[in-house]
Amino acid sequence: MLPVVTPDEMRRIDAAAPESEDVLIGRAAAAVTRAAIDMMGGTYGRTVHVIVGPGNNGADGRVAAATLAGRGVRVHLHEAAAVPAVLPDADLVIDAAYGTGFRGQWNAPDVGASAVLAVDIPSGVDALTGAVSGRVIAADRTVTFAALKPGHLFGAGRWVCGEVELVDIGLDVGAARAHVVQGRDVAAWLRPRPIDAHKWRSALRVIGGSAAMQGAPALVCAAAMRAGAGIVHLSVPGQLIAGAPVEVVQHAVPAVGWANAAVSSLERFHALVIGPGMGRDDATAASIRDTVLRSPLPVVVDGDGLFALSWNAEGAAHLLRRRSGATVLTPHDGEFMMLAGEPPSPDRLVAARRLAHDTGAVVLLKGPTTVIAGPDGETWLAATGDERLATAGSGDVLAGVIGAFLASGVPALEAAVAAAWVHGRAAQYGPLVGLVAGDLPGLLPLALEQVQ
Repeated sequence: MLPVVTPDEMRRIDAAAPESEDVLIGRAAAAVTRAAIDMMGGTYGRTVHVIVGPGNNGADGRVAAATLAGRGVRVHLHEAAAVPAVLPDADLVIDAAYGTGFRGQWNAPDVGASAVLAVDIPSGVDALTGAVSGRVIAADRTVTFAALKPGHLFGAGRWVCGEVELVDIGLDVGAARAHVVQGRDVAAWLRPRPIDAHKWRSALRVIGGSAAMQGAPALVCAAAMRAGAGIVHLSVPGQLIAGAPVEVVQHAVPAVGWANAAVSSLERFHALVIGPGMGRDDATAASIRDTVLRSPLPVVVDGDGLFALSWNAEGAAHLLRRRSGATVLTPHDGEFMMLAGEPPSPDRLVAARRLAHDTGAVVLLKGPTTVIAGPDGETWLAATGDERLATAGSGDVLAGVIGAFLASGVPALEAAVAAAWVHGRAAQYGPLVGLVAGDLPGLLPLALEQVQ
């Protein structure tokens, strides 16, 4: 896991540091120097522009500039407030103008084709939201200290930071409440099948689909089986579908008023996925709410299930607080607005945490960087996904993976975090152009084999 702290949390961590500011600046500058030499491939005959501002970032840059000059590098030092609009070509530009506490707008110079190393975060990027103000210099590499900042992971910040290197300079970030999930975290949570396993030990129930949307439940089931579910039973109210995987058992329930039939069929299962592709008519929404409320199993509520929870007089939070089992909600921004009554704030960590607290559920807020928050405020970020997942049905696949992990006994928060990581990793095995959701279930075993 990699710690993530907000700019305000970082200031408190800095203030509590047992060592002097000069010591911390020295360590940070040493890391910047090492990265600069690595990027240039040496020091002999190299030319570097170093842009420095008034704060600690500027101090890091000044010390690094002096160190590089002492090793024979031709260093040109520029104050951020007076830097020329265009810098001559150089081997490297070090952006140490403004750091994580910057507010306002800074129009960066044109650096041509020079390689760029940012100190802590590219100047002009909001370290809380990743939003960009004015023009920034996109970095090839960013060296940041103690912990990642949300701005490295969200918004434009994710794309202008380049490769992010996290450096320990001796600050205590043990109290960080958010972390980026890594493969070794997933490996610790997922449970290999025991040698005496049988199919019912990780049995999953899926309720979803409709006459117009038969693909959604089929994708959920295919993904769940590829992610380790031993057996999957599917119910599409009022019908059987032709597109379900042949390994899936279809369990008939009535077209209307099916909640009693659904709840009575849960006894041998260990998790339930409900909602994908079910439509939004009042009768369907009422049956979804009734089933979610009465289910004793961990439940993943996805797609139209999220609408059903929102579209009632009590509101989603009041209904979900009455559940006895764990719940995972999987909203994108529009579904989040239905559940919470407002869109996610620019601080996506706070947005997910508030909804998790209000509902008592694990909230998986989808995005290029997915935020997964538990009711107690514990928060994880999954950054393995990319634009390949921006395709219809990919969310259904994710719901199936979460369901499979829950059915195997993984706790709700860890199941959602692991699934988001595996889902994004699976997409990385697909083509850059032309990946469709139906490709993803077949790629899941490849991602799971690489968990370490």
